[in-house]
This record gives sequence, structure tokens and C-alpha cells, in this order.
Amino acid sequence: MAGVRGAQRGRARVGVLVVVGFMVAVGAVGCGGSSSGGTATRTAAARPAGEPFAHPGVLVSKAQLDRVKQRVKAHEQPWYDAYRQMSSSKYAAADYRAKPYAVVECPPDTRPGQGCVEEREDAIAAYTQALLYDITGERAHARKAVEIMDAWSKVVTKHTEANAGLQTAWAASSWARAAEAVRYTYDGWSDGDLLRFERMLRNAYLPQVRDGSADFNGNWDLVMADATMSMAVFLNDHATFDKAVHHFRTRVPAYFYMKSDGKLPVSPEGSGIDTAAELQKYWFGQKTFEDGLSQETCRNFKHASYSLAAASHMAETAHHQGVDLWDEAKDRLRAAFEFHSTYQLGAEAPKWLCGGKVQRDMGPDTEVGLNHLRGRLKLDMPQTEKYTEQRRPEGTDDLFVAWETLTHADNA
Repeated sequence: MAGVRGAQRGRARVGVLVVVGFMVAVGAVGCGGSSSGGTATRTAAARPAGEPFAHPGVLVSKAQLDRVKQRVKAHEQPWYDAYRQMSSSKYAAADYRAKPYAVVECPPDTRPGQGCVEEREDAIAAYTQALLYDITGERAHARKAVEIMDAWSKVVTKHTEANAGLQTAWAASSWARAAEAVRYTYDGWSDGDLLRFERMLRNAYLPQVRDGSADFNGNWDLVMADATMSMAVFLNDHATFDKAVHHFRTRVPAYFYMKSDGKLPVSPEGSGIDTAAELQKYWFGQKTFEDGLSQETCRNFKHASYSLAAASHMAETAHHQGVDLWDEAKDRLRAAFEFHSTYQLGAEAPKWLCGGKVQRDMGPDTEVGLNHLRGRLKLDMPQTEKYTEQRRPEGTDDLFVAWETLTHADNA
């Protein structure tokens, strides 16, 4: 049974529900947080020291969740079809059962892993069940989300093998979203179980991703930073949040090129990759650089798309916390979305681009960026809009992106 602090968390949630309609940020008793119904976004270098985090505020805010609930109830499109897609998925099953592992082993080669798929899918299932609870109000979904998270927090201790950083980031991103959506809207997660889940994130996940991965391809670094920021907000960890903000500010310019960078791309901070030859090799042999090109465009669009999603997740979470990373990177991200959407839609690749051959395999990764850049900022993004509308409802990649037509389509 939840103790005194559990009751305090319940009172904090009531406060969130009351004030959110007025778009006011207030302290949450016992939670170290505040509502995120419409927090004004600052362009300051970082959050003022000690200012409470806004909750729920990992990728999706309370105001956004409320709009989704209203639209689904009214059977409005595309949200209703997106809801039906999510609610009919395997992740939404009432009898879903977690498959936790003490040690998650994810090799980079053909050797069989242990717990890799199970961990990612269970984390997405927890997030799916949390969203279902927030939309329908059915407590069985909240109980299922908590059941899945508790199953892993009782067991998992570490991640091993060369893909540990990426695997940890994928799973942690979904764990943090799920936990955030439940903790501040549901009063049935006991103090002891919640604290054990927090320890799991701090001990088995955060150390793997907090410092990034400067020498690997940029999708690793950006997904790791996404996970770091998401966990920081849930854990009310200001130092880790600021570290993730710094990571965004240094890694996004080093991954998505703009002509204002100069003749060569920005070198990833701490990587030692800085000569023309090293950068060209790092950019998969590309020697001509145009606005919106990514470090992995000539590898495939899939990994560039992962990075667009991760960067968008970070900017959106920071937006809910009053830090305007969107404004800082809007031209770069807009160019990257438009560049990749143009060729994904079938435009012929010129010879200067990857030798005239590109691998068109973008994923369901555009809704969050489109919502802010076109929706809030009113920037022209015809190619991204066309690509996104053709894919709706955008579902899940079964890695770290899930149900973003539902949560972010035209949801400022």
C-alpha cells in the first residue's frame, strides 16, 4: 500500500488537473515538479537553477494529452484512427506480459542477443498502456503499465556487449515517457515500487547514456541524449538535464549540415574527427554538402530518420520545460526534414548526393518536428507534410518511436 508520500503524490496530481486549464505552472507537493499545461518557453541558455520541472513533461504535456482525449472521444481524424491503431496493437493487450532480464546482452554482430527485443517491446508496451489510461481513464491500463515497469525494475541490473549504449537509449526513452505519463496522472503506483524504478533508471540506464558516444555514428549520440533528457525530467535531475541540453546544442549542428557551417561539417565535440578526410569518411564518403544533409544520409535514410526523431523529442521535451531548443535549431531541422522527405518521396538523387543512390527507408519519425516547425512556427514544409500525411497514422518503429500521430499531429 502506498504510504504518506503516495498520498502527497495524489494531492499533487489534483493540483495539476485543476491548474492546467489556466496554463499556470505550480509546484507539485512531494514531486519536485509542476504542471505543464502551457509553460512559456524561454530562449535562455538553460533553466533557472532550482526551478521545478513541469510534469507530465517528457515528450507529451498534460495539455496535449487532454486534447488527444477530446479528439479521440469525438472520433476526429487522424487522431481516432491513430488511437484505434494503438489500441489494437500487441502492446495494448490486456493480458500483455513482461519478459524481464537481469542482464540485457546486445551484440553488434550475428550472435544472438538476450533480452534486447523484449526490453524494447516491454518499454513501448508500458508507454502504450500509459497513453491508453490517459485517454480512456480505465485504471486497468495504468495498472498494466506499472506492472510492466515493476517487472523490469525488480530484475534488470545492466546492459552488456557493444550495442549496450544504443539498446539502453532506445529502452530508456520509452521507460521515461511511460513512467512520466503514469506517475503524474495515477495514484496507484506505490512509493516503494516507484523508488525502485527510479533506482533502475539511475543505475542500469543513465550511466550507459549520460556521456554520449562521440566516436559512433550520430544517431547513437542523439538517441542517447534523448534518453538522458527524458530520464532527467522524470528524475527531477537538473544537472543531467543541462548536460543533455548541451549535448543537443553540440551534436545537432554536427549531424545536420548547413552552409553557414562552412565548407565542411561541424566536428562532433570530443570525437577528434576534424580533418577534411576524416569528416568525409565519417559522412560515408560524401564530399558535397548541402543544407539538410545528415551525417548518415549516405548510409541510409533510416538512421537519419532516427536522428530527426531523437532531436525532435529532445526539443519538444525541452519546450515543455521552458527551454527553446526548437528556436535554436529550427532552420537546421527544417532543412533536414525537407531534404530527406523530398528524396524519400521519390525525387531522383543527383550524382553529387551519395553517388546518385540513396536508400529510402525513413520511419514514423516526422510528426513531432512537423507539429512544432509548421504547426507552432508556421514554417513552410511541403515535402515533410506530404510524407507525413501519406504515412498517417504513424505507428511505432518497435525501437523508441511510438504513436506520434496520436500525440503530436497538429497538437501545439
